[in-house]
Amino acid sequence: MRDFISQRVLSVPPSGIRRFFDISATMDDVISLGIGEPDFVTPRAVIQAGIRSLEAGHTHYTSNSGTIELRQAVSAYLERLYGIHYDPETEILITVGVSEALYLALTALVNPGDEVIVPHPCFVSYAPEVVFAGGVPVVIDTYPEHDFQVTGEEIEQAITPRTKALLIGYPNNPTGAVLTQQRLLEIAAVAERHDLFVISDEIYDRLVYGIQHTHFATLPKMRPRTLVLSGFSKSHAMTGWRLGYAVGPAEIIAAMRKIHQYTIMSAPTTAQIAVAETLAEVDDEVERMRAEYDRRRRLVVDGFNELGLTCFEPRGAFYAFPDIRASGMDDETFCEKLLKEERVAVIPGSAFGRTGAGFVRACYATSYEKLEEALERMRRFMQRYG
Repeated sequence: MRDFISQRVLSVPPSGIRRFFDISATMDDVISLGIGEPDFVTPRAVIQAGIRSLEAGHTHYTSNSGTIELRQAVSAYLERLYGIHYDPETEILITVGVSEALYLALTALVNPGDEVIVPHPCFVSYAPEVVFAGGVPVVIDTYPEHDFQVTGEEIEQAITPRTKALLIGYPNNPTGAVLTQQRLLEIAAVAERHDLFVISDEIYDRLVYGIQHTHFATLPKMRPRTLVLSGFSKSHAMTGWRLGYAVGPAEIIAAMRKIHQYTIMSAPTTAQIAVAETLAEVDDEVERMRAEYDRRRRLVVDGFNELGLTCFEPRGAFYAFPDIRASGMDDETFCEKLLKEERVAVIPGSAFGRTGAGFVRACYATSYEKLEEALERMRRFMQRYG
């Protein structure tokens, strides 16, 4: 029988994360530091607003762009946080999480053969989504010696006549790295000089520690050439509600909306109504969760360093990225042995790019007590192998 599967799809390997989720799901007493999901429940005000919307019979499609009420709320939210205004009518699109927004952005922008620069390590979807859109991902490796920050010079060296866009995700998954203001300005200058479009995934913008997040489009001359993707899954503990957004130039948003119309129709109605009603009310809850993540962050980073698993300080998101080579194992073997012998699940760093090899991603979005127990189990593990 003829092979009907697209070569484009066949060229992309399965996610390096899934295998460890599948193994751990069959085991008892596992402490999972693998899944990038808050352990908090969605703020009560959001839940109640969602329930009210269902009881009122709001169970139909919304506008393709999202409800005007939510778009207005997002516009006001970004203006309050970052002092930047987006027109709710033309410059905001509500999506099914940031994952859909990323797909729409690349599909709208990329022609066959266009190159998109992607710093690594990064979220596992970035390079595959470029490939699915018909583009060519051009990888730039980043390293712990530079806090996993990409530089303007490195981006400039990767540019060719085929380069169309830059895809960045800071605060970073899996490393927790953030970009300094100097790095941001370098990158902005390169994008302007070489006429590149920038897709900035800022889903962790509210989860930063000891610093202020910079919305990329607020940098000099960047608003007309920047699409910012974000949402509520991480900061508002709403992963299951599947609600994100994209903000950017009207012509880009219009192209994305066209694809959205034909593939999704609209984001979940209940989620849209709930967030539109409560977005301005739940900042205290968001801050409470952020403060608790910060407490856990300090615990795991100090704990890994004490175990000889050198870990640079993550300044955003809720991930630590320790170097596990002191164990004498590669990251795949380390993760398999740790899971089977001590029932602690972490993810091989190589799943996020080649410079992730020798590291693991540990998510600290679980209870402080479980993190303490996970570190104790890892202490036993390292006594055997470290």
